[in-house]
Amino acid sequence: MAESHFFAIVSRMKYIERWALMRNARPENLSEHALEVAMIAHALCVIGNVRYGRELDANQAAVMGVYHDASEIITGDMPTPVKYRNETLRGAYKAVEREAEGELLSTLPKDLLPAFEEAFSAGGDAYLQGLVKAADKLSAYIKCMEEAASGNEEFKTAAASTLAALDGMRVEYPEVGDFMDEFLPSYGKTLDELL
Repeated sequence: MAESHFFAIVSRMKYIERWALMRNARPENLSEHALEVAMIAHALCVIGNVRYGRELDANQAAVMGVYHDASEIITGDMPTPVKYRNETLRGAYKAVEREAEGELLSTLPKDLLPAFEEAFSAGGDAYLQGLVKAADKLSAYIKCMEEAASGNEEFKTAAASTLAALDGMRVEYPEVGDFMDEFLPSYGKTLDELL
């Protein structure tokens, strides 16, 4: 068997700092973010299945959440205002992201590649991909809430734009609204208040 570098590369997610252009009260790395996105994506699917009669693969969504930003191991974390500044930058960054994902996936043994390609793409299930994107936004908003709670005003604009994006997702993805209404209010409370 040939040597594969895939998991050694993926393990480097812990070295990728998020929100690098902003002052952070507590730094966040890509591994932490990926875990949170995976848990939220799983929860959104469970909500969808239980409350809205969907047949979503919650486990697939969790795996997609784990790998959703894996290309950043190669590209680094591009700040959202730069990444989405205009169509030219957005398109260029998407191309770089796809190239980086391809490079990362190419380190897998050939027989395992199809399973991991699905983990990165959900087999083209647009609704599932949308929920993982929503989970990513929810994780970003939670980070903004945590920074605000620590007195850091640096995240005020990011919080407002992320909240607006999430509110815009509520119609297409009612699971997002349920999560926001039921689970977001608990963030920022003390452990004594939570227990």
